[in-house]
Amino acid sequence: MYVPPGYAAFRNATRAPLKRILLYFGRKGWSDLPMGREVFIRDQCPVDTCEITVDLKKAVTADLILFKDKFISPTHQRSPRQIWLLFLLECPLHTQSFADMSGLFNWTASYRHDSDVVAPYEKFVPYDEDDNSDSMPARNYAAGKTRKIAWFVSNCAARNRRLQYVRELAQHIQVDMFGKCGPRRCPRSTAGRCFRMLDREYKFYLAFENSNCRDYITEKFFINGLGHDVIPIVMGARPEDYARASPPNSYIHVEEFAGPAELARYLHLLDSNDTLYNSYFQWKNRGEFINTRFWCRLCALLHAPVVPKVYTDIHTWWAGKGTCTKNEWRRPETSSTP
Repeated sequence: MYVPPGYAAFRNATRAPLKRILLYFGRKGWSDLPMGREVFIRDQCPVDTCEITVDLKKAVTADLILFKDKFISPTHQRSPRQIWLLFLLECPLHTQSFADMSGLFNWTASYRHDSDVVAPYEKFVPYDEDDNSDSMPARNYAAGKTRKIAWFVSNCAARNRRLQYVRELAQHIQVDMFGKCGPRRCPRSTAGRCFRMLDREYKFYLAFENSNCRDYITEKFFINGLGHDVIPIVMGARPEDYARASPPNSYIHVEEFAGPAELARYLHLLDSNDTLYNSYFQWKNRGEFINTRFWCRLCALLHAPVVPKVYTDIHTWWAGKGTCTKNEWRRPETSSTP
């Protein structure tokens, strides 16, 4: 993890001044986040001389103000040294427009891999980067499973037309839809039971995002999919984005196929061939999902001896042409600017 040059000597020789981080919209979404220095001490941050506050009275003296998911201009006189960070977890199709906010933000934090502080939903790290062995998993992940595909979904009007894709897919292979968009029910209150059923009975899970945007890969894939004993079938980010963020050979992207019918034929093949099916689980036990220690990295960056940049066109960076598409990524002419 990054440590600014000379920080260790500086911290040991003096009482290092604390860098103050203000959460401008409070702890919404971070209800378990402790205030003050606790998170930096708890996570054993290499650079721990920071504190977190939600007290807006400290806006003038804050070293960094974090705006989560939206922006409302503060009323205080901003110091030239104060850093403004835009933190975004939703995709551009579901955030406010930042078209008139150029020249305000110094840093970005989001799931995007080109953010200043990358904050992915999850991060997988292999134990051995050079492990290219093709040994099969010790267990048969297909054993005892009698159902093909499950999909837990509540939004039936997603912009990427995922429901229409699934309905066509269901004409060629068994798809069980749970939630508002299908006949089956699996309420959030019984999520544990639902996912145990998924592990026990199903071979595939549709990890379809609600939007097709660059790098937009959420817990639908990491937690609901990879976190269970199924092969995730994905729609959302570009194929190369999934390849960058995922364990090797751990999922199936819909754009590997000409359409739902061709995908269904391949899934039938996997269903009939346990060896081929189990090859999608070779990644298990070869790595782990890690805590990326976002607050540690942010604190270290605050202490770095660099002049913060300024985003002169935050809108184009976040939501410019080609960032999202309502159709398939292999058809770039259909890409739309949010």
